[in-house]
Amino acid sequence: MSEALSLELVDVESAKRQALDDGSTSTRAGLFKKAVLGGGTFVAGGLLIGGLPKLALAAPSARQDAEILNFALFLEYLESEFYIRAVDNGILSGDLLAFATTVRDHEVAHVEFLRSALGGAAAAKPTFDFGATVTDVDQFVATSVVLEDTGVAAYNGQATRLTKPTLAAAASIVSVEARHAAWIRHIAFGPAYDGAAQYPAPTAFDRLATARQITKAVESTGFVQG
Repeated sequence: MSEALSLELVDVESAKRQALDDGSTSTRAGLFKKAVLGGGTFVAGGLLIGGLPKLALAAPSARQDAEILNFALFLEYLESEFYIRAVDNGILSGDLLAFATTVRDHEVAHVEFLRSALGGAAAAKPTFDFGATVTDVDQFVATSVVLEDTGVAAYNGQATRLTKPTLAAAASIVSVEARHAAWIRHIAFGPAYDGAAQYPAPTAFDRLATARQITKAVESTGFVQG
């Protein structure tokens, strides 16, 4: 089973040194990053990607909290809609259906929580097209694995940039996302794991993702229509 998405993650020590990225702008990914961090839109592969919040390097503050929470809200919109559509399409059964319905409800609750926290500053929900990933079981499973790993890495990558009260709230979400990641890995690969990389808890430390890596991953999916 091949992954429907790809996300390059940095190693732990590198991520600790780099909450965002080094500012490289010479590549296509760099251009995408500039659009995202500038609060604009970007055309990638004929698809319009917009609505991602501006993220700037700064000391923790209420304003920066709002920017990061909107970034998290975007990812929660993505995940919640993915599971809603997969369940509604009726392609799942058994353990997969139990996983998808539970995670759907969790992600919807995360969206509601973040929207409430942000109030009038909450970003609007984008439109999505998930293609065969919500109509084909194998593609759904592969995509779920990567989405859940991505969500954990994204929250972890921004943790040190949040004020303490907001960090506590974010931690209550990321721990649940980590359980989602372990659950779908067990369904996807267990009990016949093909090496430690497929284990529900493959390493002693979770990897962190920079803002550049997350936006690159979003770009690569083609899921966001605008």
